[in-house]
Amino acid sequence: MIPLGTVNNPTKNTPYLTYGLMLVNILFFIWQLTLPTASLNQTYSALAVVPCQFPANVGPDMLFSFLRGMFLHAGWAHLIGNLTFLWLFGTNVEDYFGRRTFLLLYFLGGILAGLTQTIVYSYVCSPVIGIGASGAISAVLGAYLILYPGTRVRVGVLFFRFFMYQTTIPALIMLGLWFVIQVFSGVAALSAGTSGGVGFFAHIGGFVFGMIFAFIYTLFNRVPKSEVSL
Repeated sequence: MIPLGTVNNPTKNTPYLTYGLMLVNILFFIWQLTLPTASLNQTYSALAVVPCQFPANVGPDMLFSFLRGMFLHAGWAHLIGNLTFLWLFGTNVEDYFGRRTFLLLYFLGGILAGLTQTIVYSYVCSPVIGIGASGAISAVLGAYLILYPGTRVRVGVLFFRFFMYQTTIPALIMLGLWFVIQVFSGVAALSAGTSGGVGFFAHIGGFVFGMIFAFIYTLFNRVPKSEVSL
């Protein structure tokens, strides 16, 4: 199930911050392309967090490692997948929160997501380096679920890898299913003693944080209009 767009939730303001974050991620990836392939893993290790080094690497630099790792990606598919979700859901979340609060959600969510993945996989001493914006974007998705559960999301369902059937479903269902998949995949990967190269627990940690963040925020601010249509 591939999200293609939202159909009934236009933004009132131009989401410059969301576009800016997308641009920064692209620029970082272009910089990565200039590095020798043989030294990429060493670069990732130097800039991001390796769960196997936790808690020995706890300190001031660990915070910056999480921040740096949020802008590194393992390949084009990794980058495009993350930016697609950020573009589809980040625009409305930024529109509601405003730029400062959205930036707080994004970076704090990314840090806590990375910390979740690191703590969980320090148990099995995973050497897989935590890179990618998916933890921060998961926080945006969690906030979206609270703010706009009834917004209809246009999704494509692949059959036999060639034929795509398009339909629309509420964000409540689409993001809820996405989260359930992360939980089951994360537990299965952890039981096997591997991450499979995907930060499932970063997704889980970021998503839960985003939900809590948005829920608390709406206790003191207006709730956006979003009719739930199941």
